Amino acid sequence: MSDLRLVVFDVDGTLVDSQGDILAAMTVAFGDVNLPVPSQEDILGIVGLSLNVAMPLLAPDASRQTHHKLEDAYKDAYVQLRASQGAALSSPLYPGAREMLEHLQQQPHTLLGVATGKSRRGLDKLLEGHDLMSTFVTEQVADFHPSKPHPSMLQSALSETGVTTDCAVMVGDTSYDMDMARAAGMAAIGVSWGYHDIKVLTAADVVIDSFDALPAALEQIWGR
Repeated sequence: MSDLRLVVFDVDGTLVDSQGDILAAMTVAFGDVNLPVPSQEDILGIVGLSLNVAMPLLAPDASRQTHHKLEDAYKDAYVQLRASQGAALSSPLYPGAREMLEHLQQQPHTLLGVATGKSRRGLDKLLEGHDLMSTFVTEQVADFHPSKPHPSMLQSALSETGVTTDCAVMVGDTSYDMDMARAAGMAAIGVSWGYHDIKVLTAADVVIDSFDALPAALEQIWGR
């Protein structure tokens, strides 16, 4: 029986703070189609969802064609913003993130993964910018899965690594992450520094306030 453990991280709002670029790109996208820009609260509320799900929530009265235009305009604006600064500056790692990833990576029976609403291209640029290309053994992106909270991303991560649900944990900042973990039969750790209020992280087994608290939270879950 395998003794491998898997820790899957969300990206935006969990490992990196990309809200500046997200808000700016949304402002550009909505301006391009002459629609009022949603509030910051509403925009950050959809972070983690795939764009084809997020845009109808932000512009419920717009047509499907307009939603597609919003998706394309957002992607283009985001790429331009990232290119102007570089991924490391436009989406900085949260304090303690790199150190915790390195700590977990050094554990012989712990595997790391990501499950993100980002595209394959977007994730690659981010990992390259932060020199994290060899950190994760499984990387699940929006291109190939239904949007969170559908469990497809986590099911694929489990399949790719051979880890069982009782030895896997999802770490994220949104209710979508917590609900995705529950749908996949996995434990969930919420983080308080992201884009959703911790009050909505009701499906989390535990919520942590810093990366320093993650090892204890993992042991709490796996020691039950």
